[in-house]
Amino acid sequence: MVDRPHGDPQAIAALRAAQMYYLQDMTMDAIARELSTSRSSVSRLLARARETGLVEIRVNTPQGQELRLEEAIRRRYGIAAHVVPTPQALSDVERFERVVMSAARQLPLYFDSNMTLGIAWGSTLDAISRHLPKKETHNSTVVQLNGAGNTFTTGVDYASEILQRFGQAFGASIQQFPVPAFFDDPRTKEAMWRERSTRRVLELQSHADIVLFGLGSPLAEIPSRVYIGGYLDRDDYRSLREQKVVGDVATVFYRQDGSWRDIELNKRATGPAFTALSRVSRRICVVSGVQRLPSLRGAIAAKLITDLVLDEDLAEQLIET
Repeated sequence: MVDRPHGDPQAIAALRAAQMYYLQDMTMDAIARELSTSRSSVSRLLARARETGLVEIRVNTPQGQELRLEEAIRRRYGIAAHVVPTPQALSDVERFERVVMSAARQLPLYFDSNMTLGIAWGSTLDAISRHLPKKETHNSTVVQLNGAGNTFTTGVDYASEILQRFGQAFGASIQQFPVPAFFDDPRTKEAMWRERSTRRVLELQSHADIVLFGLGSPLAEIPSRVYIGGYLDRDDYRSLREQKVVGDVATVFYRQDGSWRDIELNKRATGPAFTALSRVSRRICVVSGVQRLPSLRGAIAAKLITDLVLDEDLAEQLIET
């Protein structure tokens, strides 16, 4: 439990319901009678208690009995994995929703006061931002890792909404990165990177305690925003195919063997170089769908991941092949 709420009758009712349910083992029917309300109202109060951070639920695997898939990934790749149970009957969208919700509920375990969180915009981070529980922190910052503008939009509104949700969830300040996703000319990027205003954001990124990202993929059933949002033209797609690109992290592209430095488009990309990204102590990747297996293998080969949230089918494929 966290501090008792002051003044808000609904918050106080949610706290009382949570105390009776989680600390006193009372049934929802018994709580409803005590609070003179309905069982459905109690259910809504308990949901509010979880969503606003009055209750934090943590599932601990018994020591020495780690789940088979998570242990296999840890042994083979040295990555701390959280495998989300996903029955095969689920659609790709349903599987994706379960994974991003699990990631959202896990994040408050890692992000706290006096920390900086770097986030890469995209379909995965957008979805995670909509499921974040509340956790009040102090002197914390959420910083955008890559630009979002293209020839159709500045991208400011889209990236800002994601940042705002993270900031509101954690009571954190936010720092946008108002540059294009890709510059037209590498020399323009080089000049922009010398500007003091840009260097300030780059410095903040370099001191991140955690980075959170999804994996862009040209192969996935749920399209990655960088591939459908007007960021790439025909020549770009041809270049990516010719260079055997399997995915991107924060608009920096890579091959399945983890190589990325000589990929032409990366000279114009605004995401952090993998050498910089790999210096962040905790790098959380959230990925769903077996179509993203090549992207995941490439990200692992590039040593980008310390923590991984993924669905059960993808985890099976990862350790079997």
